[in-house]
Amino acid sequence: MAPLVGAVLAGVLGTKFGGNVIGRRMTHSLTILGVLLSFVLSVMTLKSVALDGARFNETLYTWMVVGGLKMEIGFLVDGLTAMMMCVVTFVSLMVHLYTIGYMEEDDGYNRFFSYISLFTFSMLMLVMSNNMLQLFFGWEAVGLVSYLLIGFWFNKPTAIFANMKAFLVNRVGDFGFILGIGLIVAFSGTLNYTEAFAHAEDLAKLSFPGTDWMLITVICICLFIGAMGKSAQFPLHVWLPDSMEGPTPISALIHAATMVTAGIFMVARMSPLFELSETALNFVLVIGAITALFMGFLGIIQNDIKRVVAYSTLSQLGYMTVALGASAYSVAVFHLMTHAFFKALLFLAAGSVIMGVHHNQDIRWMGGLRKYMPITWITSLLGSLALIGTPLFAGFYSKDSIIEAVHESHLPGAQFALFAVLAGVFVTAFYSFRMYFLVFHGKERFDQNPDAHHDDHHGHHDTHHKPHESPWVVTVPLILLAIPSVVIGFFTIQPMLFGEFFKDSIFVNAEKHVAMTVLASAFHGPVQMALHALTTLPFALALAGVLTSYYMYMVNPALPAAIKARVQPIYTLLENKYFMDWINENILARGARALGTGLWKVGDEKIIDGGVVNGSWKLVALVSGVVRRVQSGFLYHYALAMIMGVLVLMTYWVTWPMVEPWVSRLLGR
Repeated sequence: MAPLVGAVLAGVLGTKFGGNVIGRRMTHSLTILGVLLSFVLSVMTLKSVALDGARFNETLYTWMVVGGLKMEIGFLVDGLTAMMMCVVTFVSLMVHLYTIGYMEEDDGYNRFFSYISLFTFSMLMLVMSNNMLQLFFGWEAVGLVSYLLIGFWFNKPTAIFANMKAFLVNRVGDFGFILGIGLIVAFSGTLNYTEAFAHAEDLAKLSFPGTDWMLITVICICLFIGAMGKSAQFPLHVWLPDSMEGPTPISALIHAATMVTAGIFMVARMSPLFELSETALNFVLVIGAITALFMGFLGIIQNDIKRVVAYSTLSQLGYMTVALGASAYSVAVFHLMTHAFFKALLFLAAGSVIMGVHHNQDIRWMGGLRKYMPITWITSLLGSLALIGTPLFAGFYSKDSIIEAVHESHLPGAQFALFAVLAGVFVTAFYSFRMYFLVFHGKERFDQNPDAHHDDHHGHHDTHHKPHESPWVVTVPLILLAIPSVVIGFFTIQPMLFGEFFKDSIFVNAEKHVAMTVLASAFHGPVQMALHALTTLPFALALAGVLTSYYMYMVNPALPAAIKARVQPIYTLLENKYFMDWINENILARGARALGTGLWKVGDEKIIDGGVVNGSWKLVALVSGVVRRVQSGFLYHYALAMIMGVLVLMTYWVTWPMVEPWVSRLLGR
């Protein structure tokens, strides 16, 4: 509740809406205090869960009862929840501190703090819920706040386009998500996790009505479509790169600890259901593999420093999803945790670089920043080493475990997934160190591009001043994030993957899905794992990626242009992001618009308005017009009608007996 209180106070009293009662200092103090309190309580909760085995799963009150369905407000605290609480609050705290320096000149300073504090509250509600109603509330709340944050600079057309795009794409995913929840409720009669999971075996015996599909498969795929939207899996990934239109601190928060991790968390939480459908798991595996590899390719050609990091997020989310598909849920969540630290570090370091070079974001016009920004340089290097899976660094333990888990999977898509995650190791190392070398090494180029892209809220960058290190409110969060980026994997791999930390949170059918069992038997400690990795293919691929990027951008910088000229069609494909935006805008959106126009013009105007509504009164008018002529009110008209009626009847009675035999003979009776 503390972040919510801070968000309300900052959003009401710190803005024009509430009369600007509190200033900037009070605004950031209140919101930071709220998140700090949440972080302290989260650490205490984690300690109780990890060391004392404490668990909490209670309904606080019943909001509504509809028939036999209870809609409740309650909380579930176990290993998965406690870990997510700590990650969310720690990264959010670092982002809050960083924002003091980054948004110093922005007019929306107080409003931004209100939004990010509300974002933190929404994510905490999502991870702490013990039922699907509350989960959906948190799910939609993070979507709403992300819309506000991506479009924070609402005077920029690109920001408005980006936040609308994120909102609409997430609605597509959320439609699948709510269908999955609806099917669970329809066939189990409950929204509560524990009660729904108790019905899992019964759900697995049912078919989807009217088909021979397994009901549990349909449920899991619908739920995963929701995760595809939130966690930006292909083809619902298109919103995430454009979310870079928001300020850098929110890019870090969305990409590291909130929003995109919600889908991974949800699938891990629903593991008792997913374990009952190998079809759904295979679908998850293949989608994750496509995202991990093909989104990584896009990172190679990006020149905007934030977009390089954004595409690395997409790729790493693909790795997490692959782990989910391989039934290595704990590995997926472990990578979620390690990734949160080094990805937040890389985003905030990118923001520090942007500030240091006067708001230029094009890495082609940087270079040589190592001597001007030593803290940003060393923390960026540590984050990059963690990202590419360097032995002993945090990302190594989680990424290597994912590759091993996929190797042990027996699902039909496992071979493709294994190729994707291995190729992704090289690709990740290449684009990560391409960015690193272009930004921090080589000759200085920051004074050669006066038209470089910059953040609109800061005005034009100044090419006449040397780069400078960022203030302490920016560098301290970098240092604090760099520490877990290096050591968190080493200290937590044993309890999180092979201990009992997730014993009540995640369910795996060890007989059918043996990946975690095999990983446990091969694990002999974090040091031994790191030493063994030096002889494995992933390490060789990562090293090759680093050396290739060094040669191409430091030793022989003319080579990339030469390669680009030789493979122009491939470059065009990557530059246009596989034409996914074009397909969405020109085929799907226009098709939907044409369908809507057709339903409006033909269905609504012609059939409903013209045929049913207007046709009914026209018919009544026609009939009444005929009747009006008959009912004239003149006596001689009625007398004439009576005489004519009598004449017709007499003619019938006299002539029909004579005519009837001829008619019968003619008709063959």
